[in-house]
Amino acid sequence: MSNETPVPPPVMWAQRKEDVFLTFNIESKDPVIKIEKESVYFKGVNAQDKKTHEVTIPLYDAVNPENSAFVNKGRCIEMVLRKEKKDAPYWPSLTKDKKKPHYLKIDFNKWRDEDDETDFKEDGSNVEFEDMMRLMGNNSAGLDKGDKFSFDVENDSDDENLPDLE
Repeated sequence: MSNETPVPPPVMWAQRKEDVFLTFNIESKDPVIKIEKESVYFKGVNAQDKKTHEVTIPLYDAVNPENSAFVNKGRCIEMVLRKEKKDAPYWPSLTKDKKKPHYLKIDFNKWRDEDDETDFKEDGSNVEFEDMMRLMGNNSAGLDKGDKFSFDVENDSDDENLPDLE
């Protein structure tokens, strides 16, 4: 391996009231990952170009490492960090730094604003966090056989008849 300086991998992040989601967009067979209370460490070799990627991300606020987890999905590594303060306001950024790191982007597919929080069961638990933790616990990237998704197609506004063209 060459003596080149490791560069940070591309990282995407999103948050919910109790969770922070990180996605390291790199194919790495055996990355070294450390989730600590105030930071996340990642080091891995890209399977495609054999470059070493390494980064320590100082977090905006504390997370609970024991209740956080990650899964290597082959093309990326996904991580769920459980915030230590469950009733704290949303983080204004992933890090405390005023300057946004060049490798960090927002994951708009997972992002929810504070007023969009609707993914909760009747008992108040977070649906997506529990599903993701279950999948990570099974060490599987797929769904269990009993999982089913349903879509409400009855109230779709696109199904209304369009007026005739004149």
